[in-house]
Amino acid sequence: MVEWLALAIVLIFLGIFLIVLAILLSARGKAEAGGVVIIGPLPIVFGTSQKVATSVIVLAILLTLLTMFLFLSLQK
Repeated sequence: MVEWLALAIVLIFLGIFLIVLAILLSARGKAEAGGVVIIGPLPIVFGTSQKVATSVIVLAILLTLLTMFLFLSLQK
């Protein structure tokens, strides 16, 4: 259980770091943005460019797989 808590804390700090990094990059005017909203099995992807949208899709797939892995590993 302690390992899961440590993983959660690391992920929280990683998220905060990414938010700060995005704010700093957007201040320079070089930032691009994108996102995915998943409603049931249907993903809605948006981004400022095709490159960002593709990156967001790959990230969404990886996060979905990580979520499934963590969910299934906690079922033991």
